[in-house]
Amino acid sequence: MTSSPAPGPVEAVPEPVEAVPEPVEGRSVAVRVPATSANLGPGFDTLGLALSVYDELTVTALADDRLEIEVCGAGADEVPRDASHLVVRAIAHTYASVGEPMPGLRLRARNVIPHGRGMGSSGAAVVAGVLAAKGLLEGRRQFSDDDLLRLATELEGHPDNVAPALFGGLTIAWTTEHGPAHKKLLVNRGVSPLVFVPEFTMSTQVARSLQPQHVPREDAVFNVSRSALLVAALTQSPELLLAATEDRLHQDYRAEAMPHTSTLVRALRAKGFAAVVSGAGPSVLVLADGPGARLDAVEVATAAADVPWEALMLAVDVKGGTVRESTEGST
Repeated sequence: MTSSPAPGPVEAVPEPVEAVPEPVEGRSVAVRVPATSANLGPGFDTLGLALSVYDELTVTALADDRLEIEVCGAGADEVPRDASHLVVRAIAHTYASVGEPMPGLRLRARNVIPHGRGMGSSGAAVVAGVLAAKGLLEGRRQFSDDDLLRLATELEGHPDNVAPALFGGLTIAWTTEHGPAHKKLLVNRGVSPLVFVPEFTMSTQVARSLQPQHVPREDAVFNVSRSALLVAALTQSPELLLAATEDRLHQDYRAEAMPHTSTLVRALRAKGFAAVVSGAGPSVLVLADGPGARLDAVEVATAAADVPWEALMLAVDVKGGTVRESTEGST
């Protein structure tokens, strides 16, 4: 009978060590957010399109409670340089939503989206702040697409601008008992956006105040049909865009407050171009069915316009807002 060998020394198994999240202080992120055009004619407070004009900013978390804000570009002379800045408010709102104290911030913004022109500048600022907070909190907190849309909508008030700014493309946005929701769709490659931007501005609040609380049933049915058709036109059949962008719910009611905008929309539509008020105005969005058609639209606008308009030949942005780590750090 043989004896078993004596057991050797037992090696201690090290306890698993949880990864320690990187401190937020000193982290820097770069954010890029597209302009948007909401409503698109009949899709009032529902449809939105992301466009290839971008606001960019870098946000750095500081070790103390300083707040440093530098802004250049569109609206730089009007935006505040304190905690009331919309990007800062959105960052604070996102931090508060997950119970994290907001650090000091260094914000450097380059604004390109025109302010007060119906191209989603406020929605872009909100989205930029939410995405900046998401990036700064990476490794500590996670945010789903639904979380991002909910946070942005809580500040913006409705999701039709923030949804395309977040996700890109054509978005359908709606509200459920659990909060806002969206569906992103890819736009047909034949659709070529053109935006006419004037020198004057329009307040979204004023534009909304011109809306009646009730509309005739036939007008509601008319817009339901055109909204459904517009989704098909933008995704499959650009040749239907003119009919699909007809509207009876909001543009006529706002026309008196934006006579130059109304004049340009009518002139373009009379020549067969799918022209609508961009968002709350006063810019005009043309959904052309090809790049060449945009040049023709510019000629029509030049002949019909009674005030100067800047023509922006754009593409549909398909990525939406982005956030990435930046090499800029605190000093």
